[in-house]
Amino acid sequence: MTLVAVVGATGTGKSAFALDLAEAYANAGRHAEVVNADAMQLYRGMDIGTAKLPLAERRGVPHHLLDVLEVTAEASVAAYQRDARAAVDRIINGGGIALLVGGSGLYVSSVIHDFRFPGTDPAVRARLEAELEQLGPGMLHARLRSIDPETAAGVDAQNGRRIVRALEVIEVTGESKAARLPDEPVPWRPHRIVHLRSDRATLVERLDARVDEMWRGGLVDEVAALVPLGLERGVTARKAIGYAQALAELQGRATRAEAVAETQQLTRVYARRQVGWFRRYREASVIDALDAGARAAELARLTALD
Repeated sequence: MTLVAVVGATGTGKSAFALDLAEAYANAGRHAEVVNADAMQLYRGMDIGTAKLPLAERRGVPHHLLDVLEVTAEASVAAYQRDARAAVDRIINGGGIALLVGGSGLYVSSVIHDFRFPGTDPAVRARLEAELEQLGPGMLHARLRSIDPETAAGVDAQNGRRIVRALEVIEVTGESKAARLPDEPVPWRPHRIVHLRSDRATLVERLDARVDEMWRGGLVDEVAALVPLGLERGVTARKAIGYAQALAELQGRATRAEAVAETQQLTRVYARRQVGWFRRYREASVIDALDAGARAAELARLTALD
């Protein structure tokens, strides 16, 4: 198998496991490269809050699609799909194994499944974004729910960007199902999925500790350095979990304790959504996150035989 997706909730150790897997392939005479599938790790300078592996800790394994966007840029899953598939093709054409690694479910699915994204209409998008600003995500989500309850059920009621996109697609195409992910997606190319899971109590403890470490590790200073680069103008980056809260602390709108507590709560909610998303990958090989390192060699052998 030349395309392997390593998925799971934040905090389950996907990055470290991918490196273990790459080393196991190397020991078997194959080379593997990582393609990032974490939407926030696309941004330059957003390192601490995204748990991005520093270059020195990547064990010599090439990584793609890290640090490719300025914080002012709007992340687009359609653009990501194009770039990630191009990276996967280059790796495979060079005789390597592509490891698609990350927890952004839609980004992963856009690569491994044959998704086609409808075009955009700038006028419709601008009108819906103005309504979002005026009415808030709750009202627009209610509208989406009234038009297409099934699509609305798969979109976070607080994710204004996703809600606007779903409403835009429905309006532009005239079809509610056009904004919905297919129930039985067709694979883009043969692939294997490895899903790292952790029990809820262990994961919550790990996530809360990770947030504490982000603040101790200098997240607020990182945000302060990003402000002159346009973080506050960023459509996507400024709303990232941890970055929005650190910015609020920096601007005096929240205490450190409040910023940390809110980030921990939002991270737990996000992890819960990730778990729900990746459960739909019924063909995935599920591995306990605590046992992942010991399973890398076995998985490398099994995927090489696929």
